[in-house]
Amino acid sequence: MPGLVKRSFSLAGHRTSVALEAAFWAALDKIAAAQGMSAASLVAAIDAARAPGESLASCLRLRALHEANGRNLPPG
Repeated sequence: MPGLVKRSFSLAGHRTSVALEAAFWAALDKIAAAQGMSAASLVAAIDAARAPGESLASCLRLRALHEANGRNLPPG
């Protein structure tokens, strides 16, 4: 997966890895810092709020995109 950066998290009691482009991770790190939380906490909140069957990677990308477009969303 060239161009992707993989990070591992513990979500809902199990380990999982997510691969995103570095720019998305940078945006998510910035969002987390602005909300006074760690990137892992932000990912966990987004994971907990996503609908069954939705891709976590897609939800993370959409969250970063919404923030970049000025659409402030709650942590999840």
